[in-house]
Amino acid sequence: MKATRTDTMPTRRLLIPVICLAALTAACDGDSVRISSTRTEDNDAKGALKVVETLQCPRTIGSLTRKGSASAEGTVCTYTGPRGAEVSLHLVKLDGGSAADALKAFEDRLSTSLPQAVAQLRAASAEGAAAAADAEAAHPPASGDRASVSAPGVDIQAEGDDATVRLPGLHIESKGDEASVRIGGFHIDASDGEGSVNIEGSEGGDNVSVQANQDAAEIRTSAGGGATRASWILTDNRPSEAGWRLVGYEARGPAGGPIVVATVRSRDRDRGSVFEDAKDLVALNVGE
Repeated sequence: MKATRTDTMPTRRLLIPVICLAALTAACDGDSVRISSTRTEDNDAKGALKVVETLQCPRTIGSLTRKGSASAEGTVCTYTGPRGAEVSLHLVKLDGGSAADALKAFEDRLSTSLPQAVAQLRAASAEGAAAAADAEAAHPPASGDRASVSAPGVDIQAEGDDATVRLPGLHIESKGDEASVRIGGFHIDASDGEGSVNIEGSEGGDNVSVQANQDAAEIRTSAGGGATRASWILTDNRPSEAGWRLVGYEARGPAGGPIVVATVRSRDRDRGSVFEDAKDLVALNVGE
């Protein structure tokens, strides 16, 4: 290993990227947003999802209670939950269309319940490239503290507030308040100054996307394979006029459909029992 060093640079400079990564996890947990994922195997390993003709809608499941009977010829059931949470279970025939298009329609309808979150995330996305360019200009390489560490499979370069770390399967770059982390198939961008976090990743055909900015966050997951196994959540610290803080869906179904979709509107930002009970409704009908 060779190491060169000019001037004196506190060890904390090299820890900036690691701290950024730890902060992402802590922020998600402390701000009542929890993100968990389980590797989903293909249909052959998991077992094929069922083809459903009529929904099963128990009177109660977990914290949810059904309102009335199934409607629209057994294709829609409505439930209420704690603090007026609303869950609707839908049986959706694709009729040659795509599951992605069907789910986009649900997403568009649910998004109208949290207009502030949608506007904030869209603005953050549109300004992302410009903000990155501004950050680059605002934090030119420092001419003082500098460190360089090289070894087989290891490359660490740091100068002033900027650092680059390359390890097998891991690539981290930080520039002042900005940080970019690549771990395997995942890419994480974070900005202290903008209060934003973006995560994109794919492993074994499964995909995860997280966009967070200030009060709003959007989380999207989908499993690989021909079957539909997808979820989408939009949250906002600020309640809407109707008091909603979280909307989303859980969807599953065999290739070609029909798909079973549970939509959720909740006044609690934490996913909690309502979303888990909605997932149980979907699993009851179509399988895991």
